[in-house]
Amino acid sequence: MRACLVCIDRPGALQTRLDNRPAHVEYLKSTGVVELAGPFLDEAGGMVGSMIVIEVPDMAAARTWAAADPYARAGLFQSVDIREWKKVIG
Repeated sequence: MRACLVCIDRPGALQTRLDNRPAHVEYLKSTGVVELAGPFLDEAGGMVGSMIVIEVPDMAAARTWAAADPYARAGLFQSVDIREWKKVIG
């Protein structure tokens, strides 16, 4: 199944994001489940969250994957919404 993660950063946590970005990107590349990923941007172009689409066996695996993300482990996110997602176009 595919899951879409919508992750919103804690206010004022840009330095946490920057400090953990290399580990986060490596995690996305190394786990083999990420189909699509990128940051949400504010009006000034600053990173303020993440959207990630993963393909995993079930929602439990999606939650486990999300919890192991270096950004999540560093406490970057104010909220993480994980929903099953169906690819229709693209």
